[in-house]
Amino acid sequence: MSSLDPAIAARLKRNDAGLVPAVVQQHDTGEVLMLGWMDDEALHRTLTTGRGTFWSRSRNEYWVKGETSGHAQHVVEVRLDCDGDTLLVKVDQEGPACHTGDRTCFDAGLLSADA
Repeated sequence: MSSLDPAIAARLKRNDAGLVPAVVQQHDTGEVLMLGWMDDEALHRTLTTGRGTFWSRSRNEYWVKGETSGHAQHVVEVRLDCDGDTLLVKVDQEGPACHTGDRTCFDAGLLSADA
């Protein structure tokens, strides 16, 4: 059972897997770094440890960003959008955020610059 504050848990709208998308942004530049998924426990861990903690859908386990790579995310603030279905996690990112070594997970995927 999660230790997430019930008042916060009540505001979340989760998908069928019990997850909420978490957009991760560099706190001082606004640069979007990545998107991860959080359940109640991952959000609780993020809020209490100050480290970006996510649920890995592929590995089916929790992971703390930077735990193995050293590219840690130090959480500055966490916000919930108006619909309660997306989190914004503002961080101070050490090194690259993407597992590919790119600064962000969106560096290599430009689809259109004039959209």
